[in-house]
Amino acid sequence: MFHPQQSWRLSLFARRRLATAAIAVSVASGLLVATPAGSAATATAGATAATIDTAAGMQAGAGRAGGVRPGVVQAELNALVRDEEFPAALAAVRQRDGRVGNYAAGVADLTTEAKAPVDGKVRMASNTKTYVATVVLQLVGEGKVALDAPIDKYLPNLLRGEGIDGRNITVRQVLQHTSGLPEYTGLLFSGGVLKNLHRHYEPHELLNVALTQKADFAPGDRWNYSNTNYVVAGLLVQKVTGRPLGEEITKRVIERARLRNTYWPAVGEQKIRGRHPRGYYAESSDGPLVDVTELDPSMAWAAGALVSTPSDLLKFFTALIGGKLLKPEQLAQMMTTVEAPGANATGDARYGLGLATFPLTCGGFAWTHGGDIFGYETRNAVTTDGRGAAIAVTALPRSLPQAKRVEKALDTTLCR
Repeated sequence: MFHPQQSWRLSLFARRRLATAAIAVSVASGLLVATPAGSAATATAGATAATIDTAAGMQAGAGRAGGVRPGVVQAELNALVRDEEFPAALAAVRQRDGRVGNYAAGVADLTTEAKAPVDGKVRMASNTKTYVATVVLQLVGEGKVALDAPIDKYLPNLLRGEGIDGRNITVRQVLQHTSGLPEYTGLLFSGGVLKNLHRHYEPHELLNVALTQKADFAPGDRWNYSNTNYVVAGLLVQKVTGRPLGEEITKRVIERARLRNTYWPAVGEQKIRGRHPRGYYAESSDGPLVDVTELDPSMAWAAGALVSTPSDLLKFFTALIGGKLLKPEQLAQMMTTVEAPGANATGDARYGLGLATFPLTCGGFAWTHGGDIFGYETRNAVTTDGRGAAIAVTALPRSLPQAKRVEKALDTTLCR
């Protein structure tokens, strides 16, 4: 969902408008403040990571021949915990032959210092957008939605404001972040994050917050990441299908792709089901890490409410890119990209319809999204030749170097 700006514009929370360190997602650089040296995460990371090396990597069936070496993956996770001071780091890696290895490093709980669970559940944040875009494109393939039709055709009079008119904003522009719709998260959390974690929001409340602002630009003028777009996309799905968004995602994506560890939280559900590492957040640059595992995901809704595991996230993207969830015409539309400045930590990504490119240092690119929400960050990438990886850390990056280090770990996993 929310995303620490510039460390991943593709996530949800750190927007340029979240312009205070108190919101922990940064302003111009979208960064979070560094964890104090000597934290519990640092103290316990080494032993825990080393213990999980063979148990998680080799036991999961990640082989060396013709693919990613388990030691490389584990070393990257160990470094994220040891050097970048994330409480835990989890990963799933898929070889060309379809074998998947799962890995973990660090601790699941800073208080108990219990080991991080291999393939534990985390909040997927803005990766949710790709699921929502998939449902919308399925509806396009069924002839129920037209990509270049105005939003007003399906949601009359919904989008009205200063420089904002749903008659001039298309479905494509909403999915592509070229609509000019302003971001809602900055205003939603302008008074601080922690005191608002447990409040329930209706989708129209989120949209109404956004519409108090003027448009960022005229529709189609340029690209700029805004979670508001996917609140609109979620409302579109509900209007066209006549069913709740979570139900449509479950039926059309989760069940079809057989994602056994992915779910849409029930209304008011704040805990994470099953095995999971705790998620942490610091509200100021020198503040302590606070356990924010339990929160109301309605703050993100269609922009980032899903819960999943690294292996299920990888399975979803593999199925999507492999053509198992969309017809060829709709998948081609999804993969048609525009320049997306600031969409990743290195500034060289492009964005399609709920899908982005992840440039690889070994040449070419993979398909990705990514997500950041209070407590968790996920990065993932899948290539068209069947390789893929997903990495989750259990706190938001506190600096641009930290954010780049997570992306580097993903790149290293795929390229080495």
